[in-house]
Amino acid sequence: MRKFQVLALSFAFLLIPSLANANSIINTSPLADAILVVAPNAVSITTATPLMDQGNSVSVTDSMGVRVDDGSLAINIDTAVVGMKPLTATGVYTVTYTLLAVNEDPLTGTFSFTFNAPAVIAAPSSRPTMATLSAKPAPNASTSTLIYALLIAALFVFLFLVWYAIIIIRSGTKKRKRK
Repeated sequence: MRKFQVLALSFAFLLIPSLANANSIINTSPLADAILVVAPNAVSITTATPLMDQGNSVSVTDSMGVRVDDGSLAINIDTAVVGMKPLTATGVYTVTYTLLAVNEDPLTGTFSFTFNAPAVIAAPSSRPTMATLSAKPAPNASTSTLIYALLIAALFVFLFLVWYAIIIIRSGTKKRKRK
């Protein structure tokens, strides 16, 4: 019976760190809900774990649902970057993504940013421009909720196993006293 207790506690301790390493979004460019006055030439999403080379998708659409990305998705370890067509219209743009990491569930979601087009569109420069990056992570409510739910479930399993081990130890102590 002690082997079962040790095995159960070992499993609980192995489960908790694996839940904490779940993939999540740690940065986007442009940031979620950002208001831009300079059109981005690319949209990037950085994740907590390295991404697979195949199977990922990132698309950017305008308020009418028309794609404004150029379809050129590049993966660089933990960052997915999709090129953009030149933006000329003011509006809200939505980024939709599905990102795959080894041994992780697909990371899917959306975020949006607003582009305020200038009155006169200047000719594209040879230097690419990007929105200012910040260390503030983009929220991903579905992934965060899942992680918290799994951590709470793991805590309940751990507490149950500790309670069960105490009962087993006490019953073993009572049996020894009777002898």
